[in-house]
Amino acid sequence: MSTTPTNNNTVEQTIEIRNPDGLHMRPAMQFVDLANSFESKITIEKDGETVDGKSIYQITMLAATKGTKLKVVASGPDAENALDLLVKILERETPEDVSKAPGSN
Repeated sequence: MSTTPTNNNTVEQTIEIRNPDGLHMRPAMQFVDLANSFESKITIEKDGETVDGKSIYQITMLAATKGTKLKVVASGPDAENALDLLVKILERETPEDVSKAPGSN
């Protein structure tokens, strides 16, 4: 999927969860840890509900299973870089892929 700029400092991308286990705790924590390393505001939207991409609690409340479409929005000075790296975590298909995600230990 392509990144869509919405203004000078905001970009967004819609992705589909491909991991058979959905957006479970491990990739959600990797996403939050990486999101918190950026200055930009990060949000995730599912079915009209928007949550803070820097909050593990809010992300897990989305209950994003395999096939769920999520819109990730980054707004701020490092938005493009943030979005590029964060969607890579969400697009991973297997747990092995998740362990290779940016920001994983």
